[in-house]
Amino acid sequence: MTVVILIAISLAILLGYKTKINTGLFGIIFAYIIGCFFMGIKPSALISMWPVRIFFVIMSISLFYNFAIVNGTLEKLAMRLLYTCRKFPNLLPLFIYFAATIISALGADFFTVLATFAPITLLICRKTGMNKMLGSIAVTYGASAGSHFMTSSSGAVFRELIERTKYADESFAYATTIFIATLILPTVVIGVWTFISSRTAGAIKAYHIDKPEKFNAIQKRTLTLILALVFTVLIFPVLNIIFPGSTAINYLNSKIDIGLMAIVFAVIAMFMKLGDQKKVIAKVPWNTLIMICGVGMLIQVAIEAGTIDMLAGWVGSSIPKEIVPLMLTLIAGIMAFFSSTLGVVTPALFPTVAAIAAATGLKPMLLFTVIVVGAQAAVISPFSSGGSLILGSCESEEERAELFPKLMFRAVPMCLMFALAGSLVLTLIL
Repeated sequence: MTVVILIAISLAILLGYKTKINTGLFGIIFAYIIGCFFMGIKPSALISMWPVRIFFVIMSISLFYNFAIVNGTLEKLAMRLLYTCRKFPNLLPLFIYFAATIISALGADFFTVLATFAPITLLICRKTGMNKMLGSIAVTYGASAGSHFMTSSSGAVFRELIERTKYADESFAYATTIFIATLILPTVVIGVWTFISSRTAGAIKAYHIDKPEKFNAIQKRTLTLILALVFTVLIFPVLNIIFPGSTAINYLNSKIDIGLMAIVFAVIAMFMKLGDQKKVIAKVPWNTLIMICGVGMLIQVAIEAGTIDMLAGWVGSSIPKEIVPLMLTLIAGIMAFFSSTLGVVTPALFPTVAAIAAATGLKPMLLFTVIVVGAQAAVISPFSSGGSLILGSCESEEERAELFPKLMFRAVPMCLMFALAGSLVLTLIL
């Protein structure tokens, strides 16, 4: 059964890629066939495996942050950040990275940030002579790192997945560590490459960008509301860590939920008329939700069949303890090369952490973190969402044909090597 389920997961990913049909739909079909007809799971029980909690969190967060997308707040903020960099062209890759990170951390999901920033980045590369592969890595890493922020889309999902394991009480601390690690590592990679590139390929030419208009009243109110939500969601977990004995803080912390708070703030935004409600709802990433939850059902069937425990047992018993983090990084990177970090990699590997930690004595915080570090390294793959969005932003087929092999055979291996080095460092300090 384990072999059948592993083949089903691989087939779902392959069929989704080849047919362009949502991978989550194949996940549901395979979960239905294997779960109900081979494992004897009742259809009602299978339907209950739909990850309602994760669905609700992503839906509610995107619903609120879509106001900032619809009314142009995030786009204007992005352009202002790039405008600030015009006098420091050699630092442009780092500026692109941090601009994408900030916008993503403020709530725009990974796909939205890339869809907005990728065409701008490639245009700037053509104007300034900046290495297109470096620009592509910078914007993809930024969109990824920012989305890992604790109140952003991926960070919230990481917390939910961790809370479904035995480490629910540490979910905020673990998610924070993931964000810090996946923010620092790309900063080092891009910083080193920027320095080497400026010495070997010459300075990046200055570029012209029109000064963006000032934020209007609606956009200012939108930014204020975003900061208020971030503050409300983060303040109580932080206070709970600082004052663990406080009953009042512990009570409030237990009642603050990012998904429910996002709904509250979304309704406030509607009352304030910060955006067209129909457009805001239409921009909820329904395709992503179906993919994540559909594959999540198949992963739950795998858990029921013992596949995840078997995988964890193999990693914990067959691989020397010292290289387990590196192996998890590599496995996550290979999986993310063809699939989604949120939809496939973390739902499949996070449940293995408890068993691997028990077998090896390694800290769960380390194991959760290296999984995401490995997955992040492969988001630039042409076969993943990040790389495909970059290629889709190319101006011509010639440019696309030129960039494809660079992303495939240079960017991905290089990023994965840095991820392995980063995992080694994390193993030493965590």
